[in-house]
Parts: sequence; C-alpha cells; structure tokens
Amino acid sequence: MKKIGFLSFGHWSNHPAYKTRTAADTLLQSIDLAVAAEEIGLDGAYFRVHHFAAQLASPFPLLSAIGAKTSKIEIGTGVIDMRYENPLYMVEDAGAADLISGGRLQLGISRGSPEQVIDGWRYFGYEPEEGDTDADMGRKKALQFLERLKGVGFAQPNPYPMFPNPPGLLRLEPYSEGLRDRIWWGAASNATAVWAAENGMYLQSSTLKFDESGKPFHIQQAEQIRLYKDAWKKAGHQRAPRVSVSRSIFALMNDQDRLFFGQQMDKSDKIGMIESDKRAIFGRSYAGEPDQLIKELAQDEAIQEADTLLLTIPNTLGVDYNVHILSSILEHVAPGLGWR
Repeated sequence: MKKIGFLSFGHWSNHPAYKTRTAADTLLQSIDLAVAAEEIGLDGAYFRVHHFAAQLASPFPLLSAIGAKTSKIEIGTGVIDMRYENPLYMVEDAGAADLISGGRLQLGISRGSPEQVIDGWRYFGYEPEEGDTDADMGRKKALQFLERLKGVGFAQPNPYPMFPNPPGLLRLEPYSEGLRDRIWWGAASNATAVWAAENGMYLQSSTLKFDESGKPFHIQQAEQIRLYKDAWKKAGHQRAPRVSVSRSIFALMNDQDRLFFGQQMDKSDKIGMIESDKRAIFGRSYAGEPDQLIKELAQDEAIQEADTLLLTIPNTLGVDYNVHILSSILEHVAPGLGWR
C-alpha cells in the first residue's frame, strides 16, 4: 500500500492553450484540484515553491485555503527553499496553516536548487555567514526552523507587556503540536539524505539527484533511500520514517491522452548539470497503456522503497483534465501494483 499524491509546479502564462493564464487562475485552480483530489481518494496535494518565476511561490496562504476546504488529504510542499526564509516567521505561518488544516501539513523543505536569478536570496535580505556557502545557510535555517517548531520557550518576556504573559520564556505562536514530526527534507545527494535522517526529517527524493555512481536513476535513488532508512534506525527515532519519490506517470486512456503524452515514451534517463560543478541524473517519465505501466513501474526500485508517490502534474491543462490523469492512475494502475 502506498500513499499517492500530486505535485504541482503551479505554472501560469498568457498562452492560448493554457487553462492557467494568470497567478489567480493557478492559485484558485490549485485549491479546486486539491478538493477534487480528496474526493477521488488521493492522499496528498503538494506544491513546488519557486521565486522570481510565474509559478507558485509563498505557499502558506494556499496551504491554509486548501486546509479550510478539505478534511482528509495531506497538504504539503516539495520543496520550500530555506535560503529565502525567515525561520521564525515561517514557524508562525506553518503553525497557523497546520491548525487550520487540523494537523495535515507535510512540509517539504531543502537547502535550495538553482533559481531564476543569481543569488535570489540576497534580494530577500539574506547572506551566508563568513566561510559558509548558501547551501550551508539553507541547512542552518532548516535546523533553526526545526528547533523552534518544538514549542519550547526561548524569548525573554517584557516585564511590562501589553497583555499578561504566561510564566517563563515565551515561544512562537500559534504552536501546532506534532508539526515538528511532519517536516520532510528534499535531498539531492546520499549525504544529505543521511543528514535528514539524523535530524528526524522525512525524505523527499524527486525526479533528479546528483549522479554519484553512474547507475540508472531509479537504482541510485533506491540506494539513497536505503541509506536514509539505515541512518534513521541508527539515530533511534521512535516514529517510523517516511519517504516520497516523484514521478511523471501518464496512463494513455483516450485519444487526448495519446495526443498530449503519447510521444513521451523515452525510457532512458537524462544526464545534465544542475549546478556548475554538479552532474545530475534525471529520471525518465512513464507514459503508456495501463498494463504496460504496471509492468514498467514494477521494475522501479525506488518506488518500491518509498511509502509515498507524488505524481507530477501538468497544472496548465486545468482541473478537470488533471483529475482525469490522477483518476486513471488510481483506478487502472495502482491496483495492479498493490498500491491500493
């Protein structure tokens, strides 16, 4: 059994073929899609965060709105770039969104990936400490975020406050109990997957990772997941670990599906440079008749290792068509693989 969710990058553009031509279109359709996904039995609604782009950025208003209009589905990110964040303000935003949803937030965070502008976090007012890289800054902010999510007081109260204070040091409010245990780390390398386990975060592994062995993508990703699970066990955490992987999977059910995705039959991984000094491997997409997909997906070692599968969706094609894509996987592919 697997949890199955969708992952939306939240694109929009004034293009005649797009259903999302404005930011408002994307935001409102994201809410509608999450509601519809819950109705068809999907387990999660996840959203990517990008800055300086015509894509979803600040996630908490959207997550809160979805939380208020749904009741069961997990709501998350994949991922928030911590280089851009104020960790303490983020604790407040996340706490509020989690309380609105009744404790369904599953926040994916990371040290960040290449963005639309050079050192975009500098425009947000952040600089790495002397001797640190921007990746170091992102990881330090993540640890600060995790620490403050514990709800332990740390701030000295004013002796003459506007309103009476409880005794002792003050914590950030609103506090949402349990949210600290629902933070995920987006890891592109084996080492950061192990680091995530040591710090008690769940693991998000996407459709790319650093090429660390030259093996096929799904094998490298499966090895990363096993290293994560071993590190989690060694760390002695009392709760079970969770791991998600992302995939582009399209069941060809009709002529429209074949028109959109019938040419995406390339079964090979891709190699590229995600950073100037980082060789990355990109996993293949899956598109085919349901029986074919079942056979091919059964060979994907990383999917077998994960408990959660996030289906990347073409949000620009609109809510109805994306519900069709997701329903096709739930009804015609997932049962054949034992995911349902």
